[in-house]
Amino acid sequence: MNSEPIRPLSGAPLWLAAFGLALANFVVILDTTITNVSVPHIAGGLAISPAQGTWTITSYAVAEAITVPLTGWLAARFGTYRTLIASLTGFALFSVLCGLARTIELLVVLRIFQGLCGGPLMPLTLTLMMRIFPPNKMGTANALWGMTTISAPILGPIVGGYISDNWSWPWIFYINLPIVLICLGLIIKLVARYETSTERVRIDTVGLILLVLFVGCMQLVLDLGREHDWFASPMIVGLAITSFVTFGAFVIWELTDSHPVVDLRVLRHRSLWVGLLSMALGFGGMFAMIVLVPLWMQSVIGYTASEAGHAMAFVGVFAVLMAPVAGKAFDKFDPRILITAGMLWLVMISLLRTQWNTDGTFWDYALPQLLQGFGMPFFFIGLMMFSLSAVPMAEVASAAGLLSFIRTVAGAAGTALSTSIWDSSTRETRAELAGTLNGADGTMAQLQAAGMSEGQARAMIERLVEAQAATVGSNYVFAVSAVALFIAAWLVWLAPRPKTMPGQAAMGH
Repeated sequence: MNSEPIRPLSGAPLWLAAFGLALANFVVILDTTITNVSVPHIAGGLAISPAQGTWTITSYAVAEAITVPLTGWLAARFGTYRTLIASLTGFALFSVLCGLARTIELLVVLRIFQGLCGGPLMPLTLTLMMRIFPPNKMGTANALWGMTTISAPILGPIVGGYISDNWSWPWIFYINLPIVLICLGLIIKLVARYETSTERVRIDTVGLILLVLFVGCMQLVLDLGREHDWFASPMIVGLAITSFVTFGAFVIWELTDSHPVVDLRVLRHRSLWVGLLSMALGFGGMFAMIVLVPLWMQSVIGYTASEAGHAMAFVGVFAVLMAPVAGKAFDKFDPRILITAGMLWLVMISLLRTQWNTDGTFWDYALPQLLQGFGMPFFFIGLMMFSLSAVPMAEVASAAGLLSFIRTVAGAAGTALSTSIWDSSTRETRAELAGTLNGADGTMAQLQAAGMSEGQARAMIERLVEAQAATVGSNYVFAVSAVALFIAAWLVWLAPRPKTMPGQAAMGH
């Protein structure tokens, strides 16, 4: 698709352009998690229930998950640079309108449009990053992009909580405007000449409808399953069947259509489909812990949102510091070794968390977060580079779109399944503990002797049992995550060692 060789940038223009692209990727991923901790504030501001408030998260995630795999088609039809500028502009516009919304119905509609504009930004920024960097610095390019992808979901709840507590909830949306304006200024000035060639192709209407049905129903199953008791609900069963059937029809249609809206033929590259499998398991396992750790800290240990956020923030320290080291290491060593080592490190950290109990100190909980940062760049950045290593530049947007889609879906699945497993494991453990309590009568007598009423003493024992049950349940989830990460660590060996960097493979590969 590229008609002429691309001359990479160098010096200050290269780093300014890279900063603009990485920041654009950062802000859109930040918005996937910044709303999570602000739901109570949004619900209070709009006079709705917290359950209704979660639709601000679901609507954005569904819209984003739909447009992410469409990115390859959009880039081919309108050009990578033009699509990026349009997406950024729309994202900024709908961010401001979200802040101005004063009804939940309007906010949900605007969040859908914000997600539709934000979805393509992840793969598009990666595609352009590869075009502006010289081949010998491709590892650094991936490291910089990957660093923003790792840090954004971690910083989202911290930033969202601070803004909601100290300002007001609309500012979680307004904050996007100055960031996007900086991105637009740098990208328009420095990246415009790296536009890709375009071709006029018809819109694959059938494929688009099937994609919307498949992704929309799947996301709703993941988001609403727990509160409707999963497959005990006819609605969840209906959504799951619809998603499964439309997924099969979508795959068949896209593989046989002459101009598919999502180019699944890119999966002919073995490193890509192997990378997708490893990304799905690895990111799902990792995100399960990212969601569960602050939940457990707040509901069981009694930490405030800010205290839990501070403990979580430590994961970003070594993740950011190790990203450039990982980028250089991937230029020199077999990426499969580094990816496996990074993921096995995350397995070890997961197993470390299975030893947590309710008597730990702040550092007992924060230290695994800090240590986890060592392995994250080797897992995430390495997997992105490995997956795209055999993909020609003309197909990078499609491949990056699929990777971002898998990451989005795996994150949603990890969130839904971890909280569901935690709930069921906690209930089972509570029932077992309640039936095997030793010396409960003696403890009741001691508490009553200390001045408590019988009801107060019983309530205290129930809280202790609940805390222990929830801790055992969370340890079980950490163990399940460790298994998922362990399997993912070895999947990369199903593909050969990459011979080229992302975007350098020949079209006939």
